Amino acid sequence: MSDTGVGPLLRGWRERRRLSQLELALRADSSARHISFVETGRSRPSEEMILKLAEHLDVPVRERNALLLAAGYAPRYTETPLDAPRLETLREGIERLLEGYDPYPALVVDGSYTVVAANRGIGLLLDGLPEHLVAQPANAMRITLHPEGLAPRIRNLREWRGHLLAQMERQIALARSEPLRALYEEVAAYPLPEGAGDVDDRPDPEPYPYFALPLRIEHDGRVLSFVSSISTFNTPMDVTVAELAIETFLPADPATVAYLRSLSG
Repeated sequence: MSDTGVGPLLRGWRERRRLSQLELALRADSSARHISFVETGRSRPSEEMILKLAEHLDVPVRERNALLLAAGYAPRYTETPLDAPRLETLREGIERLLEGYDPYPALVVDGSYTVVAANRGIGLLLDGLPEHLVAQPANAMRITLHPEGLAPRIRNLREWRGHLLAQMERQIALARSEPLRALYEEVAAYPLPEGAGDVDDRPDPEPYPYFALPLRIEHDGRVLSFVSSISTFNTPMDVTVAELAIETFLPADPATVAYLRSLSG
């Protein structure tokens, strides 16, 4: 069997999750012998078995389709364009969520960090950036880490950059995404702006008084502080929906809250 057959692919996912054949068998109500036969090609798994193993291995929805195809089955999950009529309710729900979060920044990205929706709070932070970065299709990682983007404005750039790169590394480990790997290599190679992250003008005596690592960013002569939260859709049955992520930025101090509320009128 070739290295792209369903057996080697399943073995790759199992090894990536650091599970033994016995551990996976116990989770999937199977036997280590059967898992071994599947991985070596001696047994052709049923469609249901592939999906069960993929569930216990936390395989992304897009890659579950790849497993089914490798075994000779039809893909189970559709990949619907976000502007398709059947996703109208989803789009409307996302728009209401983003509008409701104003004046705090919020955006939605796909699996490669392309921005598919954003609210006015995000527009506030992007004010003055060059057109080649914010023009559609804009990419959140490029906007944040590019030396002509937000990077020179981020007061704790070294910490925030490390956080974002580690986040991408975890995603690459979870999914075999060549576009995501290419994006990681691109943004990791961006030069740091001179003196980036060296300024630490926080008035706080504590190393960090926040409950999570903040994004500290300059805007109109002020330093705003945010902590971010990322949400995804539970039990998605569509590749497009599975790869959407909603990132919201919660003000991390009273001064940021007051300033954003003053702008909202």
